[in-house]
Amino acid sequence: MMLDFSPDERETVDRSLDASPLDVSLHRRMHTLLHVAGDVAGQAAHELALAAFGLLTNAPTSQLSLVLYNLATVYFLHGQRDQAKRWYRHALSVNPALAIAHQNLSVLLESEGRYEEAIGHRDQAYRIQRVFEEGATCAVRRRVLILGSGRGTGNVPIDGLIAHAHTHRIKYAIDYASPAEDSDLPPYDLVFNGIGDADVAHLLAVRISQLTRGCSKPVLNSPERVARTHRHRITELLSGINWVDVPACVRLEGLPDSREALQQQLGAAGIGFPLLMRPPATHGGDGIVLHDTVDTLWVALLADGGPCYLTEFRDFRSDDGFFRKYRMIYVDRVPYAYHLAISQNWIVHYYTAGMTEHPWKIDEERRFLSDPRAVLGARAMDALIDIGNRLDLDYGGIDFSLTPDGGVLVFEANATMLAHRVAPDGPLAHKNLVVERIAEAFEALLQANTER
Repeated sequence: MMLDFSPDERETVDRSLDASPLDVSLHRRMHTLLHVAGDVAGQAAHELALAAFGLLTNAPTSQLSLVLYNLATVYFLHGQRDQAKRWYRHALSVNPALAIAHQNLSVLLESEGRYEEAIGHRDQAYRIQRVFEEGATCAVRRRVLILGSGRGTGNVPIDGLIAHAHTHRIKYAIDYASPAEDSDLPPYDLVFNGIGDADVAHLLAVRISQLTRGCSKPVLNSPERVARTHRHRITELLSGINWVDVPACVRLEGLPDSREALQQQLGAAGIGFPLLMRPPATHGGDGIVLHDTVDTLWVALLADGGPCYLTEFRDFRSDDGFFRKYRMIYVDRVPYAYHLAISQNWIVHYYTAGMTEHPWKIDEERRFLSDPRAVLGARAMDALIDIGNRLDLDYGGIDFSLTPDGGVLVFEANATMLAHRVAPDGPLAHKNLVVERIAEAFEALLQANTER
């Protein structure tokens, strides 16, 4: 059967939808056009919209905004970010008080560096709503209250960690909520403190402690344990563990009185040059600068003036000239190998290291993931086990390299470490098996604490 549409019709229907986003007949026509064009994501999005319109025939207009929100979210999940933004905006044009649309739009805008817009939508979201519930897709085994920072930084990445299947997730933007709201929360079985960055958590310490100490429920990643993972406190926390090297680090709260005062602080902390300067509450190398002399450091501090960390730099190049950064994830203090990035640059990022462009790098990572003890050696592996026990986090992680004598060179160890699934048919699909192990271990931890 010949389908009746012209090459320009999709653009015409798109314009009409922008003018009338709730017109069901336009969504029906767009669904047909996208099907013919082979646009799987678009077809699925509009198919979901049509089904929802059918269920909400007599619903008020404000409720129909959820149809457009779900349409946008399908695009979001398929990586079509421009279409996702477009339909989140349409959802908000129908119902400006739809907090979850503001929230997701904020995430998209922030990823593009449009920070002012992102902050505006985020603030609107959390002024409207502080509690977001996500129901389990199967039989509910537990209801978990997840404390988070609505301002979007410092949170533990939980989407690959806490599965939807049996967990009813209650996300609480505690930084936007008053203490009085704590007593009005939906019922929950346990608390996961999802504010894992010690710098961010420090600013909310009183609020988090008010809730966790007064709730009479098990608390995972207690704020007291997270507080010990400040970069400048890790050296002391891990002191005495054999075969562990934690470079000296000092935190500056502001500009020292003079260059001489700066040098005295560095000397007192045992920090020489070269050293790394980085802003608080950042990870993955964001904002980090290597300084070889006090002259360049002093100029940078004069320009910045805010708090920062100064950490002694170690040249951790392997014998083959490459820099290696390993990551282990801790669940209930047990280490799980998560990834290995190999780069020619001392700032090692997994996705800029050219891992998929060099099969030997992937092969080496596979060996690490399948048998970390064999790759790292007994000294390093035993040290990593001791580090997990010393951190004493229910969920956390460590980025590290190996020292020449087979020990562990610690870059950072805290609760913010990301572990996420990748495309099952992509070049990194081998990582999904270890993510499943991590998720299963966390599921067991949740269940054990639910039954307490």
